[in-house]
Amino acid sequence: MEIHHQNAHLRIKKNQFSNNKYFMNYGSLSYDLTAQYPKGNKTISLINKKLKNLELKLKLARKEKCNKELIIDRIGEKGYEYIEHFIDTESSKTQLIYSSINNRAEHMTYENTVSLKRLNFISNLDKYLIKINESLVENGKFIGMVKTNKQYEENQWIRKTPVLGKVATLSSFVVHRICPKLNGFKQVYFGITQGKQLRLSKAEVLGRLIKFGFKIVELEDNIDGVMYFVVKKVKEPDLKSKASNGLIYKFPRVGKNGGIIGVYKVRTMHPYSEYLQDYIVNTHGYGKNGKPSNDFRIPSWARFVRRYWIDEIPQLANVLKGEMKLLGVRPVTVRYLQDIPEHIRELRLTQKPGCIPPYVAYNKASSKESVLSAEENYLNLPKQGVLVDLKLMFRALKNIIFKNKRGS
Repeated sequence: MEIHHQNAHLRIKKNQFSNNKYFMNYGSLSYDLTAQYPKGNKTISLINKKLKNLELKLKLARKEKCNKELIIDRIGEKGYEYIEHFIDTESSKTQLIYSSINNRAEHMTYENTVSLKRLNFISNLDKYLIKINESLVENGKFIGMVKTNKQYEENQWIRKTPVLGKVATLSSFVVHRICPKLNGFKQVYFGITQGKQLRLSKAEVLGRLIKFGFKIVELEDNIDGVMYFVVKKVKEPDLKSKASNGLIYKFPRVGKNGGIIGVYKVRTMHPYSEYLQDYIVNTHGYGKNGKPSNDFRIPSWARFVRRYWIDEIPQLANVLKGEMKLLGVRPVTVRYLQDIPEHIRELRLTQKPGCIPPYVAYNKASSKESVLSAEENYLNLPKQGVLVDLKLMFRALKNIIFKNKRGS
């Protein structure tokens, strides 16, 4: 029987497989024809039958193009080989994401999820990572990629020129790193960029992943100019803690009697770096200065700020609040406190931490051993009090001004 509906042939023609993609207009076609023909009409039955056959053919055609080909088309063979090393890309329990997670995926769980879109192009990254977490089973793997700040800079020829390079570096830092952090500028920045093409550091990406319930399994810093990561779901997203993302940040540190205080400092680490403390220490250990080795959380400009103790100035607010004193053992994290010898740890908890550490007053080296030795000497002084602290503080200032004592 001939089909009399004027748009029927056109609509069937639209349902063709083109460029390895297919378009399903089956629902809209049935609706339009049903609206014009009575129920049970033979024309409708014939069209529906043809459409069902077409849908089946399209599904079979799509299966012919396996996930391997889809992934290679999107990110290349090197990216596919890296992903395949960790998961079965052809498994029905593997989810491939090309942009955002659709509503259907929200009600399903997978053993593996692969994001084929760089995190730089996700408009609401925190919400995206929460959805990824929800879509995975316990210990399920998530594999993704990001172009880091460093990789963006390496690919810009202008940065290699002597003068223009410095101007471009400073301009990029102000526009992409400072403006998104300042009220007023933040709204303008995200209004223009719509939150896409985010400039993300390696530390910020990994810190976000840990905050939202993932554990880092593997990293590959450079595959075709992009960093790949493999993480697994180990817990629910942390929605309570507030990440460091401003110029001045209140860092949680151990105070007197083991209480946690918020120590004010100029933020000299990339955002979300605080969530990486255990990962950095477990992976690289501590350096000679008593701080984590190979700490990629610290940008190059921050080393100048730390060297001259500029980042410590806001701690005067803690002194005024009575949480710290001008001279004393430095405030440390819970993780670092666990690695201090027990006898020094117990002495530390009897006093408030200070802005200027004893090793500066004693003109000791900034190695972990020297710092702990200076702290032990200070904590075991027969006399303690304001006068003793003032005497040591002036000695510390003398070492800073006249003996060029610098921070680490």
